[in-house]
Amino acid sequence: MSVNPHLKLLSSLLAVSLAIPCHVNAQGIEAATMSGSRIAGAVRLPALEATKNDAVIPMMPKGIEHLVPGALPIARKETSLPRVFAPTRPRNTYTRFPWKRNIVSTVFWIGETPTQNNPTPNTVSAWDMRWTSNYGGYDDPKASGRSGYIPKNFIPNQNPFYFALPYNDISRTGTKASARASVPWFEKKYYRSGRTVLKGRWMAIRRGDQICYAQWEDVGPFETDDYDYVFGDSRPKATKNRGAGLDVSPAVRDFLDFGSGYGTVDWRFVDLDEVPDGPWKQWGSNNPFANSLMTQDGTGSASDSILKVREIRDRLIVSNESPGSVNNIE
Repeated sequence: MSVNPHLKLLSSLLAVSLAIPCHVNAQGIEAATMSGSRIAGAVRLPALEATKNDAVIPMMPKGIEHLVPGALPIARKETSLPRVFAPTRPRNTYTRFPWKRNIVSTVFWIGETPTQNNPTPNTVSAWDMRWTSNYGGYDDPKASGRSGYIPKNFIPNQNPFYFALPYNDISRTGTKASARASVPWFEKKYYRSGRTVLKGRWMAIRRGDQICYAQWEDVGPFETDDYDYVFGDSRPKATKNRGAGLDVSPAVRDFLDFGSGYGTVDWRFVDLDEVPDGPWKQWGSNNPFANSLMTQDGTGSASDSILKVREIRDRLIVSNESPGSVNNIE
C-alpha cells in the first residue's frame, strides 16, 4: 500500500519538533537548535558524516510546533583564546651601527712625542693645532702619573676618554668627496668645506664583558683614508703594530684593562642617546654630558654654533656676489 507523500512529510516534521532541543539566544530571540545528525535520525535519513561544522541546522522559536522559514543557523560554540606572539629569542637592542669585531687597538696619548712605532707626534691632532694646551697638558700614560682615569697633575679641559680612527674627512683643499659618500651622518652635520663632521663622535669599545665609551679626537693609526674599514665592512689597511685599526687613550685602556700597549676589541659608533652613565661623562668642555653649553647634538659648543651661523651668513653673501661659486669639495 502506498503512503501519501504529504503524510510522510508531516510525519518527518513532527519527529523534528519532538526532538529534544538545545536552547540558545541569538539576536535577542530565544530559539532551539539541534545537530544535523539528530535531525537525520529523527526523519529516518541515512546518517550524515560527522563534520566540524555539524551545527548548520534550522532554528525554531520556543513553544511553536513548526519550523520558521528563513531562520538562520547557529554555529557551534567553540572556545576562543587570544593569539599571542611568543618570540623564540630575545630581541636585540636596535642600533644603526654594527660592531666591528676583533680589532687590534694600540694606546696613544695627548702630548706623545714621536717614536719608532709611532712616528707621528700627538702634540697636535688632525683637527686641533693646539691639542695639548687645549687639553690642559700631557696626558701621562704611566700608572704613577695618573689618578683614576685622569692625569694626576691637572684636571683635563677635554674628555680623557678619546680615540683615533684611520680616516680624515678633510684635506688641505677642503672636504673629501669620500666623506660625502661614506660618512653616515655627513648630510646632517656638514655645513662648510674643510670643517670636519667626525670630531667628537662617540664610540662604544668592547673587550670581554666590559664596554667603554669615548669621543673621536684624532686620526690614525698610520692611515688617514681607510673609509672602507671605518664605515664599511673591510678590515684595517694598516699592517704595522699587528695590523692595528684603532688608537685609544690611557683612560680607555685602564677602563678595559689592556694590561699592555695592545688590546683586541670590538667597536661601533653610537648615537648620543646610547651613551650610558660612566666616567666618560664627567670631564671636558668638548663633552656634551659635562658641558651644559654644548649643542643638542653634542658636537660643538655654543660659540661653535654662533660661528656656524656667521659662516653660513658669509657663504650667502659670497654666493650673492658670485652666483657661480660653489663649495670646495674634492
